[in-house]
Amino acid sequence: MISISSELRQRLDSALNDGKTLTAAYVDAYGKPHISFYGSTHVHAPDKLAIWVRNKDSDLLKTIPNRPDIAFIYGDISSRFYAKFEGRARVETGREACQKVYDEMHPVERQFDPEMGGIAIVIDLHKLAVQSGGNKEVSTA
Repeated sequence: MISISSELRQRLDSALNDGKTLTAAYVDAYGKPHISFYGSTHVHAPDKLAIWVRNKDSDLLKTIPNRPDIAFIYGDISSRFYAKFEGRARVETGREACQKVYDEMHPVERQFDPEMGGIAIVIDLHKLAVQSGGNKEVSTA
């Protein structure tokens, strides 16, 4: 069972402040590999990440219906701490669920979409690998 630790949650919550990024990777609607930075990436639940997609014409939104698999990577080279996430993305449509994703993301990201015109995406994780120093821990759902 996947359960994002409090240490990893704290690292993701402070990633923007610390000059770190989370990078998403997926195969787009045309079958091509695609990577993107999502500063809005955050822990939504112990086994879920969420992002806010500001551009309603984004490749990711076009991809999700047929290719929902997505991966994220976080790396902090200075402390030798790395995390890889794999899961299935889904679009949130409920008003309360969208508001929750919006409210949870970093305040800097919210300022880029103050009208809340974007789309909430939740990633149900099925694999999490964390490596710290020489130790590696892998969790699967």
